[in-house]
Amino acid sequence: MKRILIVSYYWPPSGGAGVQRWVKLSKYFVRQGIIPFVVTVDPTKASYALRDATLQNDIDPIVNVSYTSTMEPYGVYKTLTRKKEIPFGGFSNDEKKELKFSQKLMRAIRGNLFLPDARVGWNRYAYKRCCEIIEKENIDAIITTSPPHSTQLIGLKLKKKYKLPWLADLRDPWTGIYYYDKLFLSAFSKNRDARMERQVLENADAVVVVSNDIRRNLLTKSENLISKNFHVISNGFDKEDFDVVEAEQKEKDFVISYTGTLTNDYKLNGFLIAIKKLVDKKIAIRLHITGSMPNNIKEQIEAVAGEKVRFKSHVNHHEAIAQMKAANVLLLVIPEAKGNKGILTGKLFEYLASDVPILNIGPVDGDAAEIISTCKSGRTFKYEDANGMETFLEENYEHWKLNGRTNGGETGIVNQFSREKQAEEILKLLKEIQSGMVL
Repeated sequence: MKRILIVSYYWPPSGGAGVQRWVKLSKYFVRQGIIPFVVTVDPTKASYALRDATLQNDIDPIVNVSYTSTMEPYGVYKTLTRKKEIPFGGFSNDEKKELKFSQKLMRAIRGNLFLPDARVGWNRYAYKRCCEIIEKENIDAIITTSPPHSTQLIGLKLKKKYKLPWLADLRDPWTGIYYYDKLFLSAFSKNRDARMERQVLENADAVVVVSNDIRRNLLTKSENLISKNFHVISNGFDKEDFDVVEAEQKEKDFVISYTGTLTNDYKLNGFLIAIKKLVDKKIAIRLHITGSMPNNIKEQIEAVAGEKVRFKSHVNHHEAIAQMKAANVLLLVIPEAKGNKGILTGKLFEYLASDVPILNIGPVDGDAAEIISTCKSGRTFKYEDANGMETFLEENYEHWKLNGRTNGGETGIVNQFSREKQAEEILKLLKEIQSGMVL
């Protein structure tokens, strides 16, 4: 196997964990003698929630990237809602207790008229380019990665036409995503969406997901699914990113850092109670919060932390890693929503690589909790466990005062999540598919 076609809507200059997953994996494909061909959307016409042009530095020159046109409805969305941004996953930048009629209307239009998602207008352009590449370049295998899950329909069409080995990579659940009900889908639309999901899962030679819980959920979607064709290859980290970034500790206080999206499903009440107790004890702490959130959450944090909190909007990947490494404790929050036991954000694995203790808030029997425990990289607390969080933070604060730093996890265990090892796993899987021996 020498040539692999990767179909991904998200690619630099888009930002976020989904982009990093396949930019990094393609880099390590090249080092193992593979030539990746990537089909993605023209960035001048794309609808990105985040941008991070620095990720372009990770694209190996051998990677052949093709950009195509698209047809998407987000220009109409911005006009009707008067917003400059498109919605983030979970609608973190579109969250209010009472939605305006225009917001409800746009969600309903997106949920019912653009199935499986609002980027399905890219498919016909991407499919045409994929066919050209397959026929010209003698492609050995196809990888489609989502979200957007409409990308998987491209893989389905290519599989039926060319009969090539096809690996469908689903970084998030499809119809089981925690904010699915916020789209106001009709019964007809839900059935149609579920049928598309089922067709992809039944026809892919292998399905790769990022957590055990997502795997379990997808296997319930059809009686025709074969469990041995479903594989867990989590998100991960690129060790080289951390080797070149210095941890610049500018603060004299104990820093608790959070990077990523926050929505009203990310329950912070217990954590904020713990922070209030530490502030009342005159413990010198600082909160560094980087990412997108609705105003009500920002106000809740400010009400507790006051001048001890610093907010930043999204930063590039290099700066995000620098912030992680400079922290004394890293905060991870799993949304309180259906299926949250299987949520494994890409941020978790970079937290692990940062060698900084993790305070995880969410299901104590979830996949994230299990990984953190296995790596001995921190602890997981229920949403309301303010006392437990307070104790954990105070213990790490005392250790920091005595030793000048806090301790992360066990390096040997953490390294199993490196992008290099994951690239090896995927290539092994593709070779087994090619030889008719899917595990």
